[in-house]
Amino acid sequence: MRTRLLPFATTAGIAALLVLAACQGAGSGSTPASASESAAASSSGSGGAATTYTVKVAHTAAGDALVGENGKTLYWNTTESNGSIACTGSCATAWPPFTLDTGEKTAAGQGVTAGWLATVMRPDGKSQVTYNGHPLYYFASDAAAGDSKGQGIGGIWFIATASGQMSSASTAASASASPRGY
Repeated sequence: MRTRLLPFATTAGIAALLVLAACQGAGSGSTPASASESAAASSSGSGGAATTYTVKVAHTAAGDALVGENGKTLYWNTTESNGSIACTGSCATAWPPFTLDTGEKTAAGQGVTAGWLATVMRPDGKSQVTYNGHPLYYFASDAAAGDSKGQGIGGIWFIATASGQMSSASTAASASASPRGY
């Protein structure tokens, strides 16, 4: 069963930022909060219904970004690549991973490279979606589609882009970001 992202009140947003400040480094624990994946779901007609989540490109205040469930912005952590997972425990509470349940899959929306969508096994055994080798996350303080409040946090968290590379906005944000990553 997937855990849906819930809207966070201002107090919860402040609490999430405190967690970010407290979680410097690779994180600890093995039971992260999981998040559903994508903006659009549909059923597959072959041998039973399988849910497919479409990863799309949408405009945010930080620039064009990949989006998942309900149009929420997807991020990556620059300390993770090639399937490595550093964000676990309380880090994964502030940055819920984009995970799939058994039988679920992703599809590429317009502008998204289908061959770059894949999954990697998290330390807790859940399947996390990756794009061009980067594990994907939501930011708990993003309450609505188009929010990009996690952009540049700690100089390591940036919106995921369809190009699979850091955007120029991401690079500029890292120069002025807080030194705390989680």
